[in-house]
Amino acid sequence: MSVPSQKTLSRNRRWGPTSLPNGNMRFQLWAPTEPMVSLKLGQTSHPMATSTGGWHVIDIATDPGMAYQFVLSDGRAVCDPASRLQLGELDGPSVVTDSDSYAWENSSWRGRPWQQAVIYEIHVGAFAREGTFRAAVAKLPILADLGITALEIMPLAHFPGTRGWGYDGVLQFAPHNAYGTPDDLKALIDAAHGHGMMVFLDVVYNHFGPEGNYLGQYAPDFFRADSPTPWGAAIAYERPEVRAFFIENVLYWLEEFRLDGLRFDAIDQIEDRSEVHVLEEIAYRVRDEIKGRHVHLITENPANSTDLMANVPGGCLYKADWNDDFHHAVHVAVTGEASGYYAPFRDDPWGKIRQTMARGYLRPGKSIISDTPPPTEALPPTAFIHFLQNHDQVGNRALGDRLPIGMNRKLYRALTEVLLLSPQIPLLFMGDEHLSAKPFHFFADYRGDIAEAIRRNRPAEAENFGGIPAGKTEADIPDPNSVDTFVKSKIDWHDSQSIGGLAWAEHVRHLLKVRRDHIIPMLMSTNGHAGTVVDAPDKCLFIDWKIGSGILRMRANLSNEDVLLANDIGEAVYLTFYSRESWDRSSLLSLSSDPVAPTYEPEKAWVPYQQSLLCSLTRSCPSSSP
Repeated sequence: MSVPSQKTLSRNRRWGPTSLPNGNMRFQLWAPTEPMVSLKLGQTSHPMATSTGGWHVIDIATDPGMAYQFVLSDGRAVCDPASRLQLGELDGPSVVTDSDSYAWENSSWRGRPWQQAVIYEIHVGAFAREGTFRAAVAKLPILADLGITALEIMPLAHFPGTRGWGYDGVLQFAPHNAYGTPDDLKALIDAAHGHGMMVFLDVVYNHFGPEGNYLGQYAPDFFRADSPTPWGAAIAYERPEVRAFFIENVLYWLEEFRLDGLRFDAIDQIEDRSEVHVLEEIAYRVRDEIKGRHVHLITENPANSTDLMANVPGGCLYKADWNDDFHHAVHVAVTGEASGYYAPFRDDPWGKIRQTMARGYLRPGKSIISDTPPPTEALPPTAFIHFLQNHDQVGNRALGDRLPIGMNRKLYRALTEVLLLSPQIPLLFMGDEHLSAKPFHFFADYRGDIAEAIRRNRPAEAENFGGIPAGKTEADIPDPNSVDTFVKSKIDWHDSQSIGGLAWAEHVRHLLKVRRDHIIPMLMSTNGHAGTVVDAPDKCLFIDWKIGSGILRMRANLSNEDVLLANDIGEAVYLTFYSRESWDRSSLLSLSSDPVAPTYEPEKAWVPYQQSLLCSLTRSCPSSSP
């Protein structure tokens, strides 16, 4: 793995308006095929100077709030591809913003170590009824009280229309104005910091959305004609101007908005033929330029490469990856669905769950930056983010139904205990903390041919995530472009105040307290080659993790039979005990924060009842959080 030179790590930032010491603003546009470009500021056009390398530049006095566009040589007006805020739609004017207009209340925030992360994923538009940054602020105390330590926000880069998942973003520097202003986003991040929570943002650098992207018209070399991604033209990361666009975007989000990290979407589609891969350079730039606080870079990498998370001088470049292998194996094991993406997990799903918990990936794939990537078991457990569901796994289902719907609640409870008490980094999807029954659909705001293409594609996409349920047809799949589909996907916070919602939240709170008090202190010294699969009966997950000087042992019985354990499993820090005769759905909804449990006697063998869990340590851990 090579370290980029200082020449590679250029400090010049050219994309987007830049304030100058004399009070003027510099506007720049890379338009190498345009002989002449003008800046339309308000209602007045100003010719821009042609600079080297295809750049057009002008320094001019302006004020925050002014609308502007670039006018090409044929008279077409386009927005700034590095717009910080749009006045309206993508084809409308950009807006001059003031990066110093927000007064931070928690300016001393320095973040949290990665090992403390408990992630909660949200879509801003569906998280609160109003669907805005400011409305989301009101829900943060609920999450902080549960023990959530990190908020992960689905992409915000301005996309077509007023509603969508955000993975078809076009203006990478502009938070979508449907959610509020840049200062409103800062207020959300600031408030989260005040509650002790980190904030991560999903960014999509593998493609641009199919509508509203005009870069190819005046900068065709921004894209490559060969090897397109599944979603559109491949991006020419080898070009210095293109490379700078994405590196500057990373630094913009982390510096301007004081985010604690970024999650990079589908990095297997970021193909870079440069000597130094753009993802590698991004990590070094972040490390080099952002000092004095924790910043965590994480990935979604379906190719399962391990090299970005390998230990290098100064620490790993990327902290963790979303481990779909764990989710898919669990989903197949407990639902029996085995089509599409789940097909490779059809055989021995319980064995595959054990492997992912002990080793990480089932099938490490093509590396990105190294010829000799480390084996998956060489990575620490904290290099993997585990989840029972997320936006993809719910929203791409035919009816957007969540995992607990229709399944044995006792089994779901045990799965949640496994998730939150394993040494991997857990992720919850919004609503999981109160057993939300609200669907989360795929929704968008397209019209015409694109809208019809998306509509036609939903059955095929649903087939990848369980198919169409029995008794339903393709006609039952909600139209993704309907406003009603979006509205139905919003969290109903009244559910969180129901008896069942409150009881489940209390259980999650208890689990996260156990994690905070007993597991996280161990994780501060975790290394690779930690996990070992212990022989166990069918549908049981018996895993040991050697962490620091201790061993964390999990004995989860997800079967319908009682299982006898050995009597040398250490100090129990969490255990559940359920009587087969007393269990029903109502008992789940009325459980207290301290589950009913027998007194554990180490000198005796103990029988964990069906669908129960024991988590133990071989040494005492500090009772206070690190």
